[in-house]
Amino acid sequence: MSKAKFILPLLFLTLFAACKKQRVDEFVLIKGGSFNHPGSNYHDSTLSLPDYYMSRYEITQQQWEKVMGTNPSAFKGDKLPVEMVSWYDCIEYCNRRSILEELKPCYSIKKQETDTVNRNKLDDVKWVVEVDFNANGYRMPTEAEWEYAASGGQKSNGYTYSGSNEILSVAWFWRNSGDAYLEGDWIWNRIEKNKCKTREVGLKAPNELGLFDMSGNVREWCWDWYEDNQLRKGHGRVWRGGGWMGGKHACAITYRGIFEANGKGPDQGFRIVRNTEQK
Repeated sequence: MSKAKFILPLLFLTLFAACKKQRVDEFVLIKGGSFNHPGSNYHDSTLSLPDYYMSRYEITQQQWEKVMGTNPSAFKGDKLPVEMVSWYDCIEYCNRRSILEELKPCYSIKKQETDTVNRNKLDDVKWVVEVDFNANGYRMPTEAEWEYAASGGQKSNGYTYSGSNEILSVAWFWRNSGDAYLEGDWIWNRIEKNKCKTREVGLKAPNELGLFDMSGNVREWCWDWYEDNQLRKGHGRVWRGGGWMGGKHACAITYRGIFEANGKGPDQGFRIVRNTEQK
């Protein structure tokens, strides 16, 4: 038997293993359970999450362009997080990537129908979007999944920000995202002159689970409608984590933000999750 008959199968197995490792490394297994973070919005609830996978980094422009074919970001760079993406854009990304990887899409999108729950007058899209949480494809995290992972899950140390009580070690926000560290009050002209912007994913320290940039860099879309004691659902979708142009209060694990689903901004991005194979 020729050497080629041995070499070719071995080469195939080596490449397969490398691709499999790359895919595994892109995601972190989040072991489920109840909320351990003492200040969590869910700490006193009976909610217990199952295991799931979450992307280690915010979705990058390289990942976005590979799936969508375009790059809408204001600040260009393969390793920079994608931004200027609406909630609807992210829904489509998840479905398209699921199909490309031969997974079952999580979302059913009915573009010809109008979502009657959506009360936001600024949202001129209002697609009807339904989710199948049992599908094995990609989706945006629920707000609970996001906060649980950001807080460190079962390994939570109760930090204010994702991975630390010292914001500078884990987050890019308006004071440190430019050429120099900014003191004083938030003033947009100063932020612009300082060339504040997004930074490459993964440059700051990770949290207890090995997740990067869950505080700062870009705000991250979640699946859920925003609602609280004063505001019923339908006015906007939830974002979490804060971004490069925002204050440190928004970078806190427990902070909840709201934005119309069709809204876009140079500090608005996302990360993805998917179910474990056992589900």
